[in-house]
Amino acid sequence: MAQLHSFTVPDFHLPFGNSKHPQAARANTEATSWVLRHELVTHAAEEFSGIGCGHLAGRVSGDVPYDRILLLAEWMAWSFVLDDQHDHLIRTGQVAAWRPVIGAITEYLETGKAGDASARQNPLVAGFMDLCDRILAGMSQGTASRYRTHVPLMLGSLDQEAGNRRAAERPALQDYILMRRHSSQILPMMDMVEAGLGIDLPQHIHDLPEFRAVVDSALDVISWGNDVFSLPKEYSCGDNNNLVSLVATWEKRSLPDAVQAVEGRIQARIEEYLESERRLLRLMEASPDTDPSVRTAVTRCVRSYQDWIIGADLWQRYECTRYSDERFAAGLESAYTRPDLISVA
Repeated sequence: MAQLHSFTVPDFHLPFGNSKHPQAARANTEATSWVLRHELVTHAAEEFSGIGCGHLAGRVSGDVPYDRILLLAEWMAWSFVLDDQHDHLIRTGQVAAWRPVIGAITEYLETGKAGDASARQNPLVAGFMDLCDRILAGMSQGTASRYRTHVPLMLGSLDQEAGNRRAAERPALQDYILMRRHSSQILPMMDMVEAGLGIDLPQHIHDLPEFRAVVDSALDVISWGNDVFSLPKEYSCGDNNNLVSLVATWEKRSLPDAVQAVEGRIQARIEEYLESERRLLRLMEASPDTDPSVRTAVTRCVRSYQDWIIGADLWQRYECTRYSDERFAAGLESAYTRPDLISVA
């Protein structure tokens, strides 16, 4: 496809305030150093730093100790490399090379061991092992269980994206929306933020339909907004894993009309998020058996999701060069991508 020109991201009118951790810039520098140290990136360090992982971590983590900000920034940095490497393999027809690497990551998450020596030497696997140990060490049993559930779902969604790009027909909108909640890679990061904030809600709270509605609507607002920001790149390379492109296809709209339609969907989803918040908090207040500490934790968790919604938007608009970089917007992999990274395994 041709490159998309004259593209302006709409203002999504997000009704939340946001503060940024004062050491976010330091976290960004140190997360870039971590990526270089693990050889996930071997050149174009300045371009990688421009993604602004530390700035995003600083916007969504609230008032937590610096070491938790840095750990989240490092995880974000790892996940961006993971995503771009997967995209590289799709483009080069080498997706089969993905299996040993992802197999080693999944095995380590489940057992604490990555059996295949060659896979362990891959920077993506070695980086994950370093991060996973430190992440789980700071989590309660319940949060760690959710993290262990969310990471494989995230990895599986990348396979779904690859399948969508090979398929003759584009995915249905609802199927895509469900997949996007995991391919956004946000859920494991939300687990990390909740652990950093000391939030430890029991699983039965997470299982409440009212709680799930809050999480799902937050994920949709964030990921649909990201689809608008990343549209030039995905349109340019014919990637159909984008809500705007899918709305254009299934609703037979022009691309500018599809952008407006997705903007409308996002605004409606924000209203649904706010109503879901109100229902959840009313439920907590109306449940006499609910421990007051649980009510407080639910309220803090909801504020964290607000930070995610507005923080991700502000980061993409003002602190991240990823979506404005000419190479990325032209539909190419990012400038820092190592073409040999998977073949190292």
